[in-house]
Amino acid sequence: MRILYLSQYFPPEMGAPAARVHELSREWAALGHRVTVLTGFPNHPTGVIPPDYRGQLIRRERLDDVEVVRTPIYAAANRGLFKRGLNYVSYAFSAALFGPWLTEQPDVVIATSPQLLTAASGFWMATLKRRPFIFEVRDLWPRSIVEVGALPAGHPAIRALEQLEMFLYSKAARIVTVTDSFVDELAARGVPRQKLHVVKNGVDLELFHPAAKDNEVRRELGLSPDDFMCLYVGTHGMAHGLETLLEVAQRLSGQASIRFVLVGEGAEKEALKNRASSMGLGSITFVDKQPRSRVARYLAASDVSLVMLRNKPLFKTVLPSKIFEIMGAARPMVLSVDGEARRVVEEAQAGVFVSPEDPVALSEAILKLMNSPSDCSAMGERGRAFVEASFSRRALARKYLEVLEELLIARA
Repeated sequence: MRILYLSQYFPPEMGAPAARVHELSREWAALGHRVTVLTGFPNHPTGVIPPDYRGQLIRRERLDDVEVVRTPIYAAANRGLFKRGLNYVSYAFSAALFGPWLTEQPDVVIATSPQLLTAASGFWMATLKRRPFIFEVRDLWPRSIVEVGALPAGHPAIRALEQLEMFLYSKAARIVTVTDSFVDELAARGVPRQKLHVVKNGVDLELFHPAAKDNEVRRELGLSPDDFMCLYVGTHGMAHGLETLLEVAQRLSGQASIRFVLVGEGAEKEALKNRASSMGLGSITFVDKQPRSRVARYLAASDVSLVMLRNKPLFKTVLPSKIFEIMGAARPMVLSVDGEARRVVEEAQAGVFVSPEDPVALSEAILKLMNSPSDCSAMGERGRAFVEASFSRRALARKYLEVLEELLIARA
């Protein structure tokens, strides 16, 4: 099968969207399929294009037997509505303009959201090439924009995106979501259930695996074997409510052995750093974004990982990919995300749930885990067994292929 996959984000960029597209594409290529990823030049989340990628209009490369085609993009940091908007529009426009002539004739065209304009470009490509369009829904745009307060519900841009969203749902031959909750929500809005399929996020079990805690990361951070390392890895954005973590650090300031390590970038990072400094929180260390191989080492070094989102109804429908990576590393987690994510973690018995944006409950959960090393170990072991059984990226890639193959057979 020849698969064309549109994604604004792709390695060396970090984060869940880039990881999902890369790992699925790699697995499909390993199974003998021809996969082309149409993406932009890397710049997320800092807005800085790496030196090796500068001074080029178009770039072709291969990564793990996947052909990668990069088209121009307006580089912008992950903050500020206007410049981020230009970033989104520029990729969608250049993919739609250059993509048809830079990619071979596929059997299927997949486009992944966020952001929603990527899916519009995917539909355009599929129409030009007369091939079925698969809309991969990783986030419910534009609802998520409203939920985090970036724009109000009645804003003209939101209304336009809502119209585009429903148009794309109507034109997609198949819609692949990452959660069961998304299926229920889209069906309630009139999208036919027979179009909807779920291929959840998963984990590269070879990269994220159990490893010794006392590694080079702890030494670089100046942590002793007795320090209890609470790790957050991911975007420091409007959706994540990391201000709660600062309150937790303040509440636990009397516990000298508890250390918080926050890895990643995002629109709120500078404000968080400034507030932590003004609060005198010496127990918090901020670390710039890391390659995925290093993220695996940070997880190995941790005692517990934190998964956090704000207390918004939308976030009850999401399933953060980091929960599978934490389980792959055999580490326990404290989950401050209700809904489907909570159900998965409780089914795996791999962590503790606390209500989002509740610093008291989060503080108590961390203290309880610090004083229960045997419980931490058991949670980690159960999490690893759970993802081995159900959430390896390889198995999920095969499941995705079944959706694509069924579609092609139905159209034959």
